[in-house]
Parts: sequence; C-alpha cells; structure tokens
Amino acid sequence: MLSSSEKNRYQKHLLLPQIGLEGQLKLKNAKVLVVGAGGLGCPVLLYLAAAGVGKIGILDADSVDMSNLQRQVLYKVEDIGSPKATTAVSHLVKMNDSIEYEAFKQNLKPENAETFIKNYDIVVDCTDNFTARYLINDYCVKLNKPFVYGAIHQFEGQVSVFNFKDSNGNLGPTYRCLFPEQPSDLEIPNCATIGVLGILPGMLGMYQANEVIKMITGIGMVLNGQLLMVDLLENTSQKIKVKRRRNAEELIFPGGEKLHQLVDNQEFKQAITVQELYEKIKKQEDIFLLDVRNLNEYEICRIEDSILIPMSNIPTNVKHIPKDKAVIVYCHHGFRSASVIEYLSQNHGFMNLQNLTGGINAWANEIDETMAVY
Repeated sequence: MLSSSEKNRYQKHLLLPQIGLEGQLKLKNAKVLVVGAGGLGCPVLLYLAAAGVGKIGILDADSVDMSNLQRQVLYKVEDIGSPKATTAVSHLVKMNDSIEYEAFKQNLKPENAETFIKNYDIVVDCTDNFTARYLINDYCVKLNKPFVYGAIHQFEGQVSVFNFKDSNGNLGPTYRCLFPEQPSDLEIPNCATIGVLGILPGMLGMYQANEVIKMITGIGMVLNGQLLMVDLLENTSQKIKVKRRRNAEELIFPGGEKLHQLVDNQEFKQAITVQELYEKIKKQEDIFLLDVRNLNEYEICRIEDSILIPMSNIPTNVKHIPKDKAVIVYCHHGFRSASVIEYLSQNHGFMNLQNLTGGINAWANEIDETMAVY
C-alpha cells in the first residue's frame, strides 16, 4: 500500500489512468540497477527516484571530476573527488527518502556481474565503455532480465530496450543481435576523447528512465526491437527495427568466455581503416563510397567520388546502394555509419558493407591534411 505521504508525493501519477494506484505500487515494488552514474546515469537516477522506484542500485567506481559538471547534473563543485555512487545517493535521498538506495563503488566485471544483476528486475546501461555494455547484455540474457541501452556521441544518441519479454511472452532482440562483436574503443571513441554536448546525455537519460517506467507499469510502447536515434544538432530523430537472431542465446559471453561461435562463423560487422581505403583508391579498385552524413557536413568536406545519402534517407534509397561491389560507409567518426550497416545488413541482406574506422575525421587527420575539419 501507499502511505498518505506517498499518495501526496505521487498524486500526479495517481491521476493518470494509465498509471494510477496500481502502477505506482508496481513502481514502489520494482528494483532497478543503474550501471554508471555519469552523464546518462544522473538523469536516469533523478527521474527514477522522483518516480518512486522502490529500490535503486548504483554501480560506479569513479569519483567526481571538475570536467563532469558540464553534464552530470547530480553533482556540485564541493563533490569533486568524492565517489560518484555514494555522492549520488546523498543527493537523491534529499529528494526522496522513502525509497531504498544501494551504492556500489565498483566497476562491473565478469566476476561480479551476475551477483549484481540477478538482484534487480531491470538494468539500465549508462556506461561509456563496450566491455561493461557487453557484460550487461550477456548476463541479462543469461538471467532473463531486460535492460535499457543508451549511448551518446558528440551531438547524437541512441536508446533501445534489449532482451524484453512482451505481453505475449516473446523475447525481443539482445544487444548482440545488433552488434554481435565488441568493437575496439578506437573504432567508436567515447566522449572523453571527442567531447559531447552537455544536454545530450540529459535528454537520452530521460528517454531511458521513461522506458524503465513504461516497463514497470506496463504502459505504452516499449522500445523493444527498435533503436531510436537522436541528433540534437539537426533536431532529427528516427527509429530502425532490430530483430532477435535465432541464435541470440548462443552469442553471449558469460564470464568473458565465448560459449559458441556464430552460426555462419562470419564477422557480422566489418571495418576498414583509412589507410586501407586510401590504398584501394590508389589502385582504382571498384568500390562504392557511401557518405551517410547530413548535407551541411558533406558541403564542408568529403572524400572524392563519394555518394551522399544521409542516414535518415537510407530506408527510401536502398535501391541506390549496390550489392555487387564493396561498399565503404562513412560518417564523421563512424557512429552513424555503423548503425546504417547494421540496418542494411539485418533488413536488406547486405553482405558487402564496411565501416570506415574513425570516419572522415580520421581521413582528414591521417590521409588528407588539407581537408577541412569540423
């Protein structure tokens, strides 16, 4: 039951027929683990605590740094040097002291991932590294837990819900259904090396919190089998469909050990370096250069003979992308192009796509120093 104080606190939820008393009780009884208390984690924690999620676990080994304050809105100047997990709790409890918080000053590792994840209903991925993200995926698949994915890159972000069981008992895709193999940090660098608009993780974190609340209360349409992509620079958003692979369970790596090989034993996602592309161009190999940036970016700089099809226009221009020759896909840093490759491979059967590692930014820095950069 809800106390009188709780009924007063959550009255705006109680007024919503989709949530009401039953939904608020579901929130009160829910247990959510937030992995990472940084840019994404801060808004997730704020809104889950405000919504009355009964138990919130916070897993983060880092301490607050001055450079965090541009986007990690839970923290203050006086928190610099303090552990994020415990500091986050100290601020959250001042906002809502009626719920239970658990702070873990640890990183997610193969030896502790199962212990943490099994004690919660939902996991929220607010990490900034692929090792933790794949651990979250693999143990959520193993333990039959859904998790909410979020990723940010300069002005762009992605959100989805993985391993979610719908009302019909059907399991949605896993993260490895979208990205089977873990890329290197050089392929898709994090915000520590390339920067990020401070507002971006705030908006994406709110999307993540929204998905958690919808799953707990059973309302609305969950981002299950859909990858939402947002570009704040261009004020655009779009969704692409993601399907669960028939061998989804076989792709997991519990404890860091790969249990099974891919069914076809092929590398699903392929990359090409700027040096390798340069050699292909010098040899005049028959390749198709696909630029998936926006028009304003294309006008700043481009690789000679490349064809522009902005990412948002890909679904309606698939017929213009050849399947009978190598197609090199590039964007600014390799983030959007990786998403395009996954979309085309999964939905249209392309097997001839390669992602340009580092995008046109790497091309400008390593191949053509006269090229304009942005």
